[in-house]
Amino acid sequence: MLDWMVWTLPVAVFFGCIVLMLAGMTLGELRSPTRLRKGFLPIATTRGDRLFIGLMGAAWVNLIFVGLGERFAAWFSLEKPPSVWISFVISMLLLAFIMRKG
Repeated sequence: MLDWMVWTLPVAVFFGCIVLMLAGMTLGELRSPTRLRKGFLPIATTRGDRLFIGLMGAAWVNLIFVGLGERFAAWFSLEKPPSVWISFVISMLLLAFIMRKG
């Protein structure tokens, strides 16, 4: 059933984090309903809006990293492309920043 996708550990961790974030957001919304807030983003957002924008940013960071991995190896004279864990950490930091300050 799940043969269409390569389920490596980084992919499983990434999707597992998304599931945990959605569960946490649901519990947070039940405990304390969200209000519109203005941060550095050009629009007033709720927690759910910031989560969606942050997840989109995280996905783009991961896609760019995977797409440019071979070029990173050539540019920086690496023996092999850098680990996808680097893009995972960068994308989670971006998500946390958007959730906190966005």
